[in-house]
Amino acid sequence: MAISVFDLFRIGIGPSSSHTVGPMRAARDFALALGDASVTRLVIRLHGSLAATGVGHGTDQAVIMGLMGEAPESIDPDTIASRLEKLEEGEPLLLANGQPISFSRHHDVQWDDTCLPFHPNAMVLSAYCDDALVATNTFYSLGGGFYVDQSKADQAKADQGEVGDDATELPYPFETAAELLALCQQHQLRISQLMLENEKAWRSEAAIREALLTIWHAMSDSIENGLRATGHLPGGLNVRRRAQLLHQQLLHPPENQRLIVSSFTVMDWVNVFALAVNEENAAGRRMVTAPTNGAAGIVPAVLAYYLKFEPDASEADVVDFLLTAGAVGILCKKNASISGAEVGCQGEVGSACAMAAAGLAEVLGGSPGQVENAAEIGLEHNLGLTCDPVGGLVQVPCIERNAIASVKAINAARMAMHGDGEHFISLDKVIRTMRDTGRDMQDKYKETSKGGLAVNAIEC
Repeated sequence: MAISVFDLFRIGIGPSSSHTVGPMRAARDFALALGDASVTRLVIRLHGSLAATGVGHGTDQAVIMGLMGEAPESIDPDTIASRLEKLEEGEPLLLANGQPISFSRHHDVQWDDTCLPFHPNAMVLSAYCDDALVATNTFYSLGGGFYVDQSKADQAKADQGEVGDDATELPYPFETAAELLALCQQHQLRISQLMLENEKAWRSEAAIREALLTIWHAMSDSIENGLRATGHLPGGLNVRRRAQLLHQQLLHPPENQRLIVSSFTVMDWVNVFALAVNEENAAGRRMVTAPTNGAAGIVPAVLAYYLKFEPDASEADVVDFLLTAGAVGILCKKNASISGAEVGCQGEVGSACAMAAAGLAEVLGGSPGQVENAAEIGLEHNLGLTCDPVGGLVQVPCIERNAIASVKAINAARMAMHGDGEHFISLDKVIRTMRDTGRDMQDKYKETSKGGLAVNAIEC
């Protein structure tokens, strides 16, 4: 299966790639597939993690928007609340094909935390004409906005676990980090160069560069928007936004804190970039999966740090950073998972930390071996990280976790750059360990909010 960096970096909305973006895309495709069929009722049945934390993630709202024909990359987040309110007042749901139907969130959305066999993020959509079933399909949201329907899931089982149908032939195909390093050595290519050549299988070099800069501009916008926004995040936890205040303190430090701020200012800037992005995500605003929404602040925070503090940074560095980060994300997705519901937060924040560390090492001039070492350090020290969001919201501990992992990614890159690329544990072994640890992890620590901080917090 061929995976593009643009499968990992997707413009969408918060708060979750697996619980918001993926379900919206699946619902839209289901609605479009109905064509001109006469439909009078739709039933949404959410399973597993989508049911357990779907309320906090707005999963039902995302599915409804998808049924109405909206896509995560183009929907205006400011319109969602008013459109849902009109539904509550009795207005019909206008399907993607323009057909109006009666819809009640209370009766037509069903929550069942029973997990279906293929993946813990599952939903069943069923369309009826009066009492007759017109169409039904089961969808699995795999993290990062990826999803498959039941037919593709069945095919994946037949293919022993391979999910996806992109059979694009790449000039430099790789399944493991060892194969990636061998290709780099054989063809005398940096990782970003090799990834650029692979991306040309889908689009021209000019289109690749333009699209990656568009991704970065969307990331940068989420930082800037987060630095301006104030108030409390939605959802009931009453979590106050902190990025704006911290940003003002960095720009105008109090007189009695000047020495402290000057000593730690770089780390504070990294923190504020990550907080800004993930506060925007928690508020359901425009986001870029990197590789998921829950971990969306790490890659942009580290890239923003580099661009701010490296005098010679350029747009070419942005492209190389994202291409290299994408290579590591592809390895994590192919050989383990980027889904918190499948392997815990090590699959989200851990993968993002490894991606950011690799991207930074690349633009700092690291060899392929040093880049792989940076990714390995970043992921290794997130092994076992649970996904236990308080109240089922992507707020506590998720927002701070992105800031901590961003600093960790920078440290991982610096440690790798002080070495020669040789190290004891390979990235492949760490990815394999993440996969095995996720399989052994109890379900209550995998985005169900049934364990960990989610139940031990004093107030939920």
